[in-house]
Amino acid sequence: MRLGVLDVGSNTVHLLVVDAHVGAAPTPATSHKVELQLARHLTSTGAVSKAGADALVSFVASCLEVADDHGVEELLAFATSALREARNGRQVLDRVRAETGVDLQVLPGGDEARLTFLAVRRWFGWSAGRLLVLDIGGGSLELASGLDELPDAAVSLPLGAGRLTRDWLTTDPPAAKDVKALRTYIRAQVAKVAREVGRTGKPDLAVGSSKTFRSLGRICGAAPSGDGPYEPRVLRHADLVRQLPRLSAMKAQQRTALPGVSEKRAPQLLAGALVADAAMDLLGIPEVTISPWALREGVILRRLDALG
Repeated sequence: MRLGVLDVGSNTVHLLVVDAHVGAAPTPATSHKVELQLARHLTSTGAVSKAGADALVSFVASCLEVADDHGVEELLAFATSALREARNGRQVLDRVRAETGVDLQVLPGGDEARLTFLAVRRWFGWSAGRLLVLDIGGGSLELASGLDELPDAAVSLPLGAGRLTRDWLTTDPPAAKDVKALRTYIRAQVAKVAREVGRTGKPDLAVGSSKTFRSLGRICGAAPSGDGPYEPRVLRHADLVRQLPRLSAMKAQQRTALPGVSEKRAPQLLAGALVADAAMDLLGIPEVTISPWALREGVILRRLDALG
């Protein structure tokens, strides 16, 4: 069957259309996305602004047109941290449903971690052994570990690259004292859950998913996306540490000259790098293998499991 997955994230609203069958890997058919930066549309009170809600409704409507044009039989629509935490998140969800007919389901952070873990497990298979999965989004960091398809530990922290950039790195380039303060904050947050995540045992394979890890891997020498999903990609902690002073000194516009870094993502790359550095260091991970599958694929796989 042809499925559509509509992912309303803190950075990007993304419709992925796939051909999906029970027992088979989902095959992408088309993709439609916009970097809406929904988290930047939050007011001082923590509510999504009218302009942000207008933009979201408009893009969701356009996604429905794309889905119809491509023969989508079922649309799976979900939202993550930006709408989960917005003061008026319920009102925005109600408006999207009233004006487009799309019922966005808000995923709790733990479910994000579990669904991403499922996708990574299916991609790498049982031979990967015990997995530790890290996913850096715009609003949150998800960590999950375990031997099975459901992780033994799954946690979500408010350490998204977009959130941290907005709240902590207010100048361009950022002030050294702000970078240091953010680094301290991130490490304190990760340290609180390190024991819980690590209690399941040392991982046989540590995996990074999300655009942030792909970008960091790329600037540290990983293959470009054009080489396809089956090209092995690794981010080594030592390489990341060497890049941090350079990223800290750069203006956002200068980061766009780095391989794999878009203009919209460049401002939050440093915050994402600080999160990756803290997680890899405190969890004792010398390198992560980068997964092409993440949350959207996890949502698809769970739906296919239900059909089977």
